[in-house]
Amino acid sequence: MKKLSIALFAVLFLAIASLFFLHFTGGKKAKKSTATETSAAAPTGGIAYVNIDTVVFKFSMYADRKAELLEKQKKAEAELNSKGNKYEKDVKDYQDKVNKGLITRATAAEMEQSLYQQQQELVNLRDKLQTDLMEEDQVMNRQILEYITTYLDEHKAEYNYQYIFGKSFGSVVLYSNPSYDITQKVLDGLNLKYKAEKK
Repeated sequence: MKKLSIALFAVLFLAIASLFFLHFTGGKKAKKSTATETSAAAPTGGIAYVNIDTVVFKFSMYADRKAELLEKQKKAEAELNSKGNKYEKDVKDYQDKVNKGLITRATAAEMEQSLYQQQQELVNLRDKLQTDLMEEDQVMNRQILEYITTYLDEHKAEYNYQYIFGKSFGSVVLYSNPSYDITQKVLDGLNLKYKAEKK
């Protein structure tokens, strides 16, 4: 998610820099718009924005993928807990036998070695499961962002904007006129497309 935010920040920064350049080098052709024109409707071929957080969290695809990821996480935790419980049981068994003098020093050393290997395998499994889940989360976020950008590209004639910014908490877009917000329209379109594809 952090890499996604950095990438969005970079794209938004470049887009704003481009707009700044175009605005100040575009000559005197642009006419001043009144407050009533701005609030009435966004100009065709102009700019708009979507609230990325709202789109992602209310997008059905995100909910489905997050549920799949949570299911995998539960399975991973169950596997780790099962192996952890077995390890703890083996440690108690070893300690009990040593305390009661039921095994030789050679057998105790073998059991210690076995327990050490078991512990290392447990740590490696935990690290692997964490890494796998983090990677799947990153891939999921990239897939969702790719789906959104592809959708916007496929429907560019319908939206007819030169730029569509992604606004989110901490993004470079600090203020935006609500009349340029097409979040709900994009969200509705995304959910309709995803629902149709899911069938």
